Amino acid sequence: MHWALRICRSIGRVGRESRPFQAMAAQSSTLPVQNGRDAITAGIIIIGDEILKGLTQDTNSFFMCRKLRSLGVKVARISVVPDDVDTIATEISSFAAKFTYVLTSGGIGPTHDDVTFEAVAKAFGEQVCPHPELVALVHRFFGKMDVHCPEMKLAHVPESSLLNYGTDKRTGDAMKYPLVSVRNVYVFPGIPVLMERALEGLGHLFRNEQTRFYSREIYVSADETLLAPMLNQANACFGHHTHLGSYPDWVNNYYRVRLTLDSESEQHLEEAYSFLMQNLHPALIVPLVTDPVARAATDVYALAESGSALGQKVAAALRTMEEALGRFSLAQICVGFNGGKDCTALLHLFHAAVQRYHLRLCTVQGHIQQALADLKAQQPQLQAVLMGTRRTDPYSRTLTPMCMTDPGWPEYMRVNPLLDWTYRDIWQFLRTLFVPYCILYDKGYTSLGSMSNTQKNPALRYTNALGQESYQPAYLLENEEEERTSRH
Repeated sequence: MHWALRICRSIGRVGRESRPFQAMAAQSSTLPVQNGRDAITAGIIIIGDEILKGLTQDTNSFFMCRKLRSLGVKVARISVVPDDVDTIATEISSFAAKFTYVLTSGGIGPTHDDVTFEAVAKAFGEQVCPHPELVALVHRFFGKMDVHCPEMKLAHVPESSLLNYGTDKRTGDAMKYPLVSVRNVYVFPGIPVLMERALEGLGHLFRNEQTRFYSREIYVSADETLLAPMLNQANACFGHHTHLGSYPDWVNNYYRVRLTLDSESEQHLEEAYSFLMQNLHPALIVPLVTDPVARAATDVYALAESGSALGQKVAAALRTMEEALGRFSLAQICVGFNGGKDCTALLHLFHAAVQRYHLRLCTVQGHIQQALADLKAQQPQLQAVLMGTRRTDPYSRTLTPMCMTDPGWPEYMRVNPLLDWTYRDIWQFLRTLFVPYCILYDKGYTSLGSMSNTQKNPALRYTNALGQESYQPAYLLENEEEERTSRH
């Protein structure tokens, strides 16, 4: 079922609707005064006991905020309320008086806890009654005409309700089921896929051509405490027109703080951005690639064609992969991945080679020999396995880029694109392309095995400014021969 709105279409249909809806329709155009300002604002009300109890994660408010912002609408507040008529009605009444638009999500359906329509009616002092057009739609979709059947609850809406039909962005056709609005309140479904489809199809209702939001981001490899004085100065100089946000991230591989700049003026935004870039030490600014997977094919092949020492190894690895892809179909190839740095580099290379991630995850436990046997039993069509093996790994010095598994092992063609890569090559590849990797490598671990035999590498240990023992990240290990000294 699709829920959607289009005011102009519903007004055109008023003549065919019952008299109570026709009499009340004019009230829906009333919008709250924005305190003498031209700002177009929205308040979002998420309705559902399951959200407040932690049984369901709310994703609807996130989607709504992003979509409304792209339409020039500033989301001023988000509220989460239970499935209680009085509570919902009170919140709707408050929001409707403060914001240009109110978007609710949830509480629409045939069961006892679907009370949003009743709450909206109570907020505006109205009654809930059957809407003729909705009654016809319920009959059309569900084949029901009994006014007391559960499905007919969907047709009982506040008496001043407008039915607005959007456009399905997937097909370009008008949506078959409307979304109800009452004055400046728009009642969206709680099911994410339906809510998203409805809002995408109804963007014209909320679009504000007078406002455009501009934004910038700066990624910094320093803690917030070191940045605070400069950020305070920037806020004092530019805060009247540009909002400055500072968001720490303790588990990112490449930065510690993400700075955001938002403004309705591109000029003011650029002035604040220039100030920060001039006052931040260049070494602290991270030129982060935020979506390295989407750019994998372009960036990996550009590196392969760069002529650098690493580029030559990337090119050789790609040739090995392409040879394997020439001999085996994708259905016959699997990629061995255990979460380590080498396999992470391998997976990124493979993605660049095939230019898509249509991979099915098969998890097998235990030692690699038994795991490969179990995998062969589960997927007998597999004939080749890409491995992140390097020549410095145990028992790997005599391997070739493509070779069969040893006698006694499950029969696979082992494809080893990284065989001649060094420890430093792996890290240079990952960090040059900003590929995310296991955070343990930033905590002093250089080689990951099992929980029982993996420890932080003592070669990375140092005493920090507070006199505390700490560890440098794995990519700073100087002597590659010490990579496995922490494995026992």
